[in-house]
Amino acid sequence: MTEPTSSESADASVELAERTWPEVEAALEGGTRTAVVAVGSVEQHGPHLPLVMDTLAGDELAGRIAEKLGDALAAPTIRPGCSGHHMEFPGTVTVPPETLMDLIRSYCRSLAGHGFEHLVLVPTHGGNFAPVNTVAPEIARELDANVIALADLDELMALQNEGLRDAGVEYEQSVVHAGAVETAIVLAVAEGLVRTDELEAGHEGEISTSRLLGEGFEAITENGVLGDPREATAEAGEAILERIADAYVERIETEREAV
Repeated sequence: MTEPTSSESADASVELAERTWPEVEAALEGGTRTAVVAVGSVEQHGPHLPLVMDTLAGDELAGRIAEKLGDALAAPTIRPGCSGHHMEFPGTVTVPPETLMDLIRSYCRSLAGHGFEHLVLVPTHGGNFAPVNTVAPEIARELDANVIALADLDELMALQNEGLRDAGVEYEQSVVHAGAVETAIVLAVAEGLVRTDELEAGHEGEISTSRLLGEGFEAITENGVLGDPREATAEAGEAILERIADAYVERIETEREAV
């Protein structure tokens, strides 16, 4: 089998940042009008997962969504995010909601200026959902663009738990952070970044998200983990990513057709 040239490989990539400007121009001229922008974070994810976990998930989801749509590109994931409730854990980097919203505006202005008509925002960190939902309609009015905010946190956590079940994992988390779901995702996309010798359960059971955001994670969990990461498998991570990507693609296609 003949290996593709570097030019052919880059042209086939759905990652905006991996293309040259003429390749992006050609994609736009060829009918690509959708840009997918994940909104991640740099924050603690327990003793076993890297700080970049939410960004890894954003990279993977944006790429899968773009591939499934077939006429979209995945922009670089925005980071850091609004992670003030994790600041008791070293390494976390946070920005104010206003800063994140300004960055999202700038992303969308840039992409719309080049000719992207459908701008899809995919937050992968819980603290980013409110800023995304706040700024999306403002951007749509300013740019006269179709801004699709996939920012329903309850829906995301339901899809994540459905993905666990799809893979035969009989375990469910009411609030997802560094437990079975996110550990499974990292096992699926970057297994070498999981410190398997540091896997340990954190707080389990029902949790008030308002308390988490108000008092911080350290008030709930000493190790920064919610749930039990030992339940995770790479197969479950793949199932979770596919479940979310399929649901989001269906929503995007519906909203694009409605314009």
